[in-house]
Amino acid sequence: MTDESRLQYPFGDELPALGGTLEVAPGVRWLRMPLPFALNHINLWLLRDRDAESGREGWALIDCGIANDTTRAAWEQVFANELQGLPVLRVIVTHMHPDHIGLAHWLTERFGVRLWISATDFSAARLASQSTTGFGGDNAAAFFASHGLNDPESVDKVRQRSNYYASMVPRVPERYRRLMDGDELRIGAQTWTCHAGHGHAPEHISLHCPALGILISGDMVLPRISTNVSVIDLEPEGNPLPLYLASIGRMRALPADTLVLPSHGKPFRGLHVRIGQLVAHHDERLAVVLDACAREPQTAASLLPALFHRRLDLHQTTFAMGESIAHLNALWHGGRLQRELGADGVYRFIPA
Repeated sequence: MTDESRLQYPFGDELPALGGTLEVAPGVRWLRMPLPFALNHINLWLLRDRDAESGREGWALIDCGIANDTTRAAWEQVFANELQGLPVLRVIVTHMHPDHIGLAHWLTERFGVRLWISATDFSAARLASQSTTGFGGDNAAAFFASHGLNDPESVDKVRQRSNYYASMVPRVPERYRRLMDGDELRIGAQTWTCHAGHGHAPEHISLHCPALGILISGDMVLPRISTNVSVIDLEPEGNPLPLYLASIGRMRALPADTLVLPSHGKPFRGLHVRIGQLVAHHDERLAVVLDACAREPQTAASLLPALFHRRLDLHQTTFAMGESIAHLNALWHGGRLQRELGADGVYRFIPA
């Protein structure tokens, strides 16, 4: 039995058309925007809303898509055909990655509304849109080189991506409303509880509605792929993997039959099953890393073939390097590996 066969997809193979929506629950609509990567789409959500101060009816948007003409054009179709003549009342962003926050500035300015996001991810997005830290440029190239990705072609390609984040997130709104773990948001007729998660992004916010039995999981729980958990040059000794596993572990407190609305893939039921699969996946990867390091000293780059059994383009390689370092750092911080800096400036890991 495959992992995916243990999940239930209540909408089958039905997908919303570009610029269209599908209703997944009363007052909750699903839309998809294209992405120019191997992961070629992001799911966004419309929630019927009501402004508490003015009483105006409208919509809350959950996540935005990247800033490009294709995404703007798809949003224009949504505005024209899917909002029932009602305005957008707020823009909620689960976290700071480009496919989620890219058009937040455009959407908030267009409707004159506020961005709702965690404080940590708001600050991280502002920093990333004004610098190259963590996403490309000299610092990222040097960081990956110190972990073994030091062939001249790869180093040069990473160095050239100095505007990588800003190309998809050219601006971030100057003001925001802060979301925190445990906050309860009244969105239209429903109450949604914020669940903060760590490891994938600084302070990712998922939203759970007990009355509807729905979890907007963002990137924390995905049905077909594992969430990227990476170490970046801004925090080179970071240890995000235990933070991620603890975060999804807390979601086991939600009902097992919760309808999960993920940012990638299709809505599904089987939250507890999927959390178990993700934990097992990372346990297996940690075992692979330990076994490889027991045979000979390993760098993050040398582990890529053992961890990723497919050909990787540059975009995928940078994510894969971040994940490889995350697994190494988890074992290093956990006392199961030790790290040595060679005369060549490269970190290698051996059993502790």
